[in-house]
Amino acid sequence: MAGTLGYEPPGGRSRLARVGHAARRIGHGIKAKPKAVLKSLKAKGEGGRSIARENLKKAVHQNPALSKRGLLERAFTLAFQGLVYAQIWEDPLIDMEALQIGEDSRIVTIASGGCNVMSYLIANPAEITAVDLNRAHIALNQLKLCAARHLPDQQSFYAFFGLARARDNLALYETHIRPALDEASRDYWEGRDIFGRRRIKFFTRNVYRYGLLGTFIGAGHALARLHGRNPALMLDARTREEQRRIFEAELAPLFDKKLVKWLVDRPMALYGLGIPPAQYKALASSGESMSGVLRDRLERLACGFELDSNYFAWQAFGRRYARRENAPVPPYLAAENFEAVRQRADRVAVRHINFIDFLKGEADQSLDRYVLLDAQDWMDDETLTTLWREITRTARPGARVIFRTAAEPSLLPGRVPDALLSRWDYDEARCRTFTERDRSSIYGGFHLYVLKDGA
Repeated sequence: MAGTLGYEPPGGRSRLARVGHAARRIGHGIKAKPKAVLKSLKAKGEGGRSIARENLKKAVHQNPALSKRGLLERAFTLAFQGLVYAQIWEDPLIDMEALQIGEDSRIVTIASGGCNVMSYLIANPAEITAVDLNRAHIALNQLKLCAARHLPDQQSFYAFFGLARARDNLALYETHIRPALDEASRDYWEGRDIFGRRRIKFFTRNVYRYGLLGTFIGAGHALARLHGRNPALMLDARTREEQRRIFEAELAPLFDKKLVKWLVDRPMALYGLGIPPAQYKALASSGESMSGVLRDRLERLACGFELDSNYFAWQAFGRRYARRENAPVPPYLAAENFEAVRQRADRVAVRHINFIDFLKGEADQSLDRYVLLDAQDWMDDETLTTLWREITRTARPGARVIFRTAAEPSLLPGRVPDALLSRWDYDEARCRTFTERDRSSIYGGFHLYVLKDGA
């Protein structure tokens, strides 16, 4: 739910013609002729933005364009082309504990919102490659890295990405960040969104209210208020007992409302969580109603951890980080970590490429830490096998792979050939413990695979 696909399953170009036609009719109500769509696709295909769009289509589209699921997939593609996550929703503390990052670690990860990429620097790895197909996420990662290197101090860095709402942030950008930012990222942030607003101004208006997820959370708050409930009251709790009481009084009853049940039973309603149709299907097949699944995970987010330690809860219920000293924030924003992040920012390379293509360009036994987020939930069996073949080929002895799944169990057994998967160790009980401690609380499972000795 926090990753933009880092892979590309097989797909033909003739299929893209049908994709373009269906997507435009879904998103804009335009009755385009197939030849006109083909001409438009070819005209745009020369640019990097169009290539990334086509890669995303290939990643998501698994069904015929005019089928029900095919139409949903194409609608999701349209929704996922802009900024999705201003903040990544995987717990970096769990990631770093599972990865056991060392000074010689070479990490490859899906970039997403960049919080975890930045936080991994605290563990002092040799290098990190962050890959993504979403140009907005590429631009956000580049912005964070450039800011870490060039803003004058930790206070200004926190004002920009922690508070993310001060008018002075625009001056900080113009004076310190813009001159050092790469051209493509600069063009993105100085470009305008569909409402005509310069994107860089998001950081003067609370960037965490923007993007697909920020909009989804805002819509969730509006839906709650429509039913006389206020999610922000969760933040008034001072103990776990109060958290439980407020959740049961304010939020739990929402999931019994007919409108809420009707909405969450529609896959498109959950696109704001980054849930594509394939992942929605995995959740729905668990046997529990979708409203029940979401209620259980929101309950865990609201009640499973103290608010003073869980910045994910602050984003969900307050649409911001806490505005007080020692507020819970991602590790890269903590004052004590700023110098480490600043000094090591040059170790990160951000690549506009899918995960498999990146691995294909790497030498045998050249990497040892892999972070897949939840991208495998989107993959077919052939793509999963290709991915794990490339991971195994490029993995050093003792390499570690982490990922999350919407459903609870690992999705690899029975889908990746045993001859390949048997080269990796998997401790189900330990992974269940990691899942229980993941403060983001929105995933069914956290999974760690470790390359066996001599494999």
